[in-house]
Amino acid sequence: MSFRERVEKKLHEEEKEYEVEQLMKEKRSEEYEVLEEVFDRSTLMVIYDFMNNGVIDRIYGVVKAGKEARVYWGKNKEGRELAIKIYLTVSAEFRKGMLKYIEGDYRFKNVKRDTRSLIFAWAQKEFKNLEQALAAGVRVPKPFAVRNNVLVMEFIGKNGVSAPSMKEQPPSNPERIYKILITYLERLYQKAELVHGDLSEYNIMLWKGLPVLFDMSQAVPLSHPMADFLLNRDIANLNRYFSRL
Repeated sequence: MSFRERVEKKLHEEEKEYEVEQLMKEKRSEEYEVLEEVFDRSTLMVIYDFMNNGVIDRIYGVVKAGKEARVYWGKNKEGRELAIKIYLTVSAEFRKGMLKYIEGDYRFKNVKRDTRSLIFAWAQKEFKNLEQALAAGVRVPKPFAVRNNVLVMEFIGKNGVSAPSMKEQPPSNPERIYKILITYLERLYQKAELVHGDLSEYNIMLWKGLPVLFDMSQAVPLSHPMADFLLNRDIANLNRYFSRL
């Protein structure tokens, strides 16, 4: 990159930063205030680009807050509800846990080991896993866009109220839901060539009579050295949960 190109790039970045600052000043709505308080400038820039490109129109409150990520409820210009998942700086313990799912995944073999690169890879991993699962006929939130540490996907629920997890609301027809989930595991394995890796009642929602799998970032391809172990653990978790109903 020439000196002129570097200068133009820097000026363009500063111009975008100024536009974000003006946006914050002009639109002091709750959504921007929340974002400004919690997230760094690079995350705000991604949000700004998504809004500028029409991926996101509005961002409202937090619907799920954890140590590693926060999920916001939002809408696009057509009024479709969105889940906007923003991955945060992770602890050393979570970073170590994250590595075991990334290492051995051929799709991310060239990822650097610094925290920032791992977080970006984690977001990309969830996006790809959602795409593959959806294409295989597994009910998951439909992914719309991902950049850096921000993932935009379908919101499972209505009017900003998330669908309940099976932990929160056990199914009224457990035999039917169990059979559907086993079918999901088969489709993940045979068609998507993935193993969920962390399946339990905590990350299965019930919506409109069907189970919906979420938190797919840790899913691994069948070639991953831990794939068989993780598959057996997923099945054991389902059997444990449904045997108690």
